[in-house]
Parts: sequence; C-alpha cells; structure tokens
Amino acid sequence: MRQIIQTAAAPQAIGPYSQAVKSNGLVFLSGQIPIDPGTGQFVSGGIEAQTEQVLKNIAAVLEAAGSGLSSVIKTTVFLADMQDFSAMNEVYGRFFGEAPPARSTVEASRLPRDARVEIDAIALAGD
Repeated sequence: MRQIIQTAAAPQAIGPYSQAVKSNGLVFLSGQIPIDPGTGQFVSGGIEAQTEQVLKNIAAVLEAAGSGLSSVIKTTVFLADMQDFSAMNEVYGRFFGEAPPARSTVEASRLPRDARVEIDAIALAGD
C-alpha cells in the first residue's frame, strides 16, 4: 500500500510526481528546491538562504506525512557548485543536530529552475 502525501505548506510539484509517497513505514520525499510555497518564487539570498528554505520545505512535507526531521534516515544533497558545500553544510547541521541522517552530496551540472541546491529524503513514517 502507498499513500500520496500532498501539502500546500510546501511547493507544489512542477511535474508528474508527488511531493512524497508513504509506504511500508517509510516516507520517500521528492527533491525540494528553494521555492517559498507562499509566493511560488525562489527565496532571495545565497546558498544559505536556499538551503534553509529547502529544509523548511522538507519539514513541511514530513509533517503532512505524520513524520518529522528527527525521523529522516537518508538524504541526498545536489549542489550546482561544490564550492557551496561548507555553507550548505553549516545550515544543514542546524536542522539535523546530534543524530544526523546518512547523506550523499553530489555536484549536478544543472538543477530544476537553476536552483543552487536540491535535497531529497527518506524518513521513517512516524516521529
């Protein structure tokens, strides 16, 4: 069984995919980019502001799924420029404190809407 997760508290999908799918005790989140769900536009600022918005969007989707950031077990971070790694990592660390999830970080030649950062996640279905 699978349940599609949808919330207005995070950016709407810009293609034929779901914000998240809940199945077999896990929540699989699609990649989030730094869109403010209230305006539909990218947040202003550099990689720090973009990373913060991405993680807020992830938190909103997880909340809609009945989960939370503390239940995240794996993330993948896509950066448009690996030079942004340290700044992204600093913000990321504020959201995932003492027991951070497993993570991969890769540089991508181009991200949707020319974002600087995109993050996807897998989480346990309950906090």
